[in-house]
Amino acid sequence: MTAPAARVALVTGAARGIGRACALELARQGADLALLDLDAAVAETAAAVQQLGRRCAWATGDISDPEQVRRAVDQLRAALGEVSCLVNNAGIVNHIAPLLKMKQAGWERELAVNLTGPFNLIRAVIEPMAAQGWGRIVNMSSAAARSGLFNQAGYAATKAGVLGLTRNVTLEYARQGITCNAVLPGLIATETVRAMPAAILEHSTGLTPARRLGTPEDVAHLVAFLCTDAAGFINGAEIDVDGGLRLSSLVLGSRRELAGPG
Repeated sequence: MTAPAARVALVTGAARGIGRACALELARQGADLALLDLDAAVAETAAAVQQLGRRCAWATGDISDPEQVRRAVDQLRAALGEVSCLVNNAGIVNHIAPLLKMKQAGWERELAVNLTGPFNLIRAVIEPMAAQGWGRIVNMSSAAARSGLFNQAGYAATKAGVLGLTRNVTLEYARQGITCNAVLPGLIATETVRAMPAAILEHSTGLTPARRLGTPEDVAHLVAFLCTDAAGFINGAEIDVDGGLRLSSLVLGSRRELAGPG
């Protein structure tokens, strides 16, 4: 089947960064947008979408809570109709500590947001997708899913888990016209990345064959493509957007380690 006449794309974590860029690119390509974020600043992204001439509705909620997800999706569905594209972008990376010093609550919170959150969203929208015989799901993973990330066991583990979730959705729903793919950004110039120590950023950029940070728009162009009919036979894929960073086997270490011996 082909895409519904009016594509409705639900983007989580749309207040800023990659999520905002994805929402705006999808709007430029003719989708109406349903936006979900904990941050009420998502309303600013909604206004930008409307300036592009597309319908847009937004809601706030915690994606780790299935009841909040259900309420938010019902609210967005009432405003725009059934969701045909889901971009699971929302995530956190705020628990940085060696494995033995990680707090149990911090570990569990990253699991809840980064892995259970996408699970909750998929369950909230996939049945109507299957009924109409067309759906697009894009899960935001990370280069850290493959390489790990220094002092960020929780983040790396959850992003690896997203890959497993992606594969299973494909196995269960591909025959019903639904694709589910994972995007693995490398170093993207979001607020979080730009706040990293200068020494780490310089070292990491130097190991990236493209010799630059990516932009949120670099990721958004791929996400928007995966939400089209043209991407209908791309399913269960894990696609890197990293400027070739994976070829350098980069592990982001401490400033002392980057300095080398001496």
